[in-house]
Amino acid sequence: GFAIGNGLTNPEIQFNAYTDFALDNGLINKSEHDYINKMLPQCQKAIEDCGIKGGGACENARSICLEIFDMILAFAGDINYYDIRKKSEDLLYDFSKMDTFLNLKTVREVLGVGDVEFVSCSGAVYEAMLEDWMKNLEVGIPALLEDGIKVLVYAGEYDLICNWLGNSRWVDAMKWSGQKEFYSSPAISYLVDSEEAGILKSHGPLAFLKVCV
Repeated sequence: GFAIGNGLTNPEIQFNAYTDFALDNGLINKSEHDYINKMLPQCQKAIEDCGIKGGGACENARSICLEIFDMILAFAGDINYYDIRKKSEDLLYDFSKMDTFLNLKTVREVLGVGDVEFVSCSGAVYEAMLEDWMKNLEVGIPALLEDGIKVLVYAGEYDLICNWLGNSRWVDAMKWSGQKEFYSSPAISYLVDSEEAGILKSHGPLAFLKVCV
């Protein structure tokens, strides 16, 4: 199986969720919500063009749709978009332990990556994937579910940039044989050491987890 953590998988659905998430969490008010939503039709059209034309149309879609995110930040003020409970000054995270671990010779051997150096935030990789940003990457997942491959989609409760609401919406909307059963499945507490650490919804090989810490 595999997991998608705080991912941008179906941009058309997820960009529609930004303003709702921001409103629900008090980052913007209703009038700001409605004002920003006027930008959605242009964003949706650009995403459709990306799916048809690819290439430069996808970079154009990214530029257009990110205006929605930027507008929310402008109204919300000084927030950390990875954790809206914090200020923007807390955006600098220390990934050194992860870098050290993944560059251990023993770990590289297990992963089968040879002598390739792991970098937590690679500018080269970022630039190479710009055209993929706004593509619908959900399309290959239903076939995996039908084959019984386990899929976990998870997102943090207070992450704005790839928020749990947008992730839950694309998971609910994904068409596969278990869609109706998954949609109607109850959300239950996810416990770690007997303490609630999230809300879990699952059916068959598919699970969605809102991480609450």
